[in-house]
Amino acid sequence: MKQEEKEALLEYLVQFSNIEKRFPLFQGVQDPEAVADFIGIDSENFIKIRESFDVQVRQAAEEILKDSALLENAERLPFKPDDTIAVIGDSVTDDRQSWFNILRNVLDMVVPKAKFRYIDASITDSISADALRRLERDVMAKSPDWVFVALGSQDAMRLHLTTGRTLVSLAEFWENINAIESAIIQNCKNPPIWITPPPVIPELMQQMPLLEGIVDEQDLRDFREVIAGKTGFIIDPSGIRMGVPPKEWNYLNDGFRPSLAGNMETVRSILLTMGKKKEPESS
Repeated sequence: MKQEEKEALLEYLVQFSNIEKRFPLFQGVQDPEAVADFIGIDSENFIKIRESFDVQVRQAAEEILKDSALLENAERLPFKPDDTIAVIGDSVTDDRQSWFNILRNVLDMVVPKAKFRYIDASITDSISADALRRLERDVMAKSPDWVFVALGSQDAMRLHLTTGRTLVSLAEFWENINAIESAIIQNCKNPPIWITPPPVIPELMQQMPLLEGIVDEQDLRDFREVIAGKTGFIIDPSGIRMGVPPKEWNYLNDGFRPSLAGNMETVRSILLTMGKKKEPESS
């Protein structure tokens, strides 16, 4: 492996191998030096890469808020300064540069004296059944005020060896999402916030050997329809936030995970949906 390829792989691992979420009980997972040793990178470089991701996320939030209309929307978001805001999701959200991390920065910038507590329970390769299984331990046990649900991308995967079906059937996805919805409604004072799975670029996915399968847009449409019928806020029900057709710059080179630009589009969609200006009631 060439040196530049090795460096790119290590950076990829730092960005997406958030082992402290996958193995929270392991000793050392909160120690950057131990995690760096596990990945195979020196701790100084590991910390430097993580800090660079954090800087880029803050800059992305600042860039979004330069739009005066989006700034106004952000100021109208229904979150209170001491709310606990959680997300449960899959590979699309388990990212040091995820939309959730950008949103965290947006909220901290626009809410005076903010004391938000954030819970990121997104884990790479999670399907809806995994999220349902982890929901009580990783989310509900921490008494969140709001819960984002960002699932479906991994469920809709058609594995290379079983292309005749999605990893999770549409019927099973419907049941899992219903159960997650019920749990949130019963245990939270606020309704769920649903982030629909973004479209993918299959041509790029086919060129990525690390991916175990392919995702078809028609499958994603079916999964989005399930989410669009739920209670709460529905972010981008039609799956158009990455462009129509989806723009390559909104994705990493696997055509599956959003790039920083793509994650910014998800945050913009959240602001546009949840920060709408209320129309005056007619007399």
